[in-house]
Amino acid sequence: MERSMKILIANIGSTSFKYRLFDMNGAVVMGQGRIERIGQAGSACPNYEAALAECLESIVGQGKALANLGELAAIGFKAVHAGPLGGARLVDESVLQAMEEYRFLAPAHNPPYIAAMRAFHKKLPEMPLVALFETAFFDSLDEATVTYAVPYAWKEEDGVRRYGFHGASHRAASLRARELVGGERDVRHISCHLGGSSSLAAVRGGVAVDTSFGMSPQSGLPQNNRTGDLDVFAALYMMEKHGIGVEEMARKLASESGLAGIAGGTGDIRDLMAGAAAGDKRARLALDVYIRAVRHYLGAFLVELGGVDVVTFSGGIGENSAEVRAGVCAGLAELGIVLDEERNRTVKGEGKISADRARAAVWVLPADEEIVVARAVAEVLKGGG
Repeated sequence: MERSMKILIANIGSTSFKYRLFDMNGAVVMGQGRIERIGQAGSACPNYEAALAECLESIVGQGKALANLGELAAIGFKAVHAGPLGGARLVDESVLQAMEEYRFLAPAHNPPYIAAMRAFHKKLPEMPLVALFETAFFDSLDEATVTYAVPYAWKEEDGVRRYGFHGASHRAASLRARELVGGERDVRHISCHLGGSSSLAAVRGGVAVDTSFGMSPQSGLPQNNRTGDLDVFAALYMMEKHGIGVEEMARKLASESGLAGIAGGTGDIRDLMAGAAAGDKRARLALDVYIRAVRHYLGAFLVELGGVDVVTFSGGIGENSAEVRAGVCAGLAELGIVLDEERNRTVKGEGKISADRARAAVWVLPADEEIVVARAVAEVLKGGG
């Protein structure tokens, strides 16, 4: 009888730790939980070591998911950015150093992951730690797609190129989309991961061919409080005019911009919709900018793919905002995209929202990122990573 492979997946935020325990024989979820306010005033978890201890106490012991830690095969992470060092791989010092090198490009993501990985290694030094980098799904992008029009040495020597992120979500959506519309076909798929952080991916036959993200998670669509695409000379102009240094400009672009920067407060879509409904013009503008940006990349990817067979919406906004989905898909009947208003308004969880007459299927797909990471971890442990 095959020995069970039990894998703990750690989804790390700047002050949160969400976890899910899988038995990969059947991909059964054995346990899950979420720890909030790590390191914040009044929290019972001052750091990730304390959060890990709380996690292990909830899943290990008599009558719990694991009788002892010896049953756990590995801990997996949905890591974000290590530059050209991508894919799924065992976490060692070289991986942590690569993540340190690129932390400037992922200031909200890399530092907490590095801290958590070091805490896990200190607590469980013999436990394999495996990272699936968000860039991995985009390893297949061709050279023209990833290359910026800058001095070529920047790319060769410093890794200045487009990478792409949200790989686990887009991969999960791609796998499910192919099942829904026929996995044997060369399916043309546009995956829309819309949430506090948003991106689109163009996928052909399960292989990514383009992404709205660039070198950092600050690029592409406008995020909750991160800028998205911006003429680099606009930032340079403001730096020169107002004497703003690199670190301060990076902070402004990564935490004071995006939809919150436009609206002048929150960047949460729910708050923006409420504000727009109450007549707040800047909230309305932020929504319009966001929807326009999604449509901009949707149109580009329609050209890239030569049409589309299926469009999917995932993420907190993609799954829950009928208004955003309707705005993104408005006026696209000639391109084969037509929503059924009732389906779009009433869908809960996974569901088809396109009209029966539409050439392209449009689905809402809650993305299971953790199982994608768990499968990648299992492959690494089996020697296939």
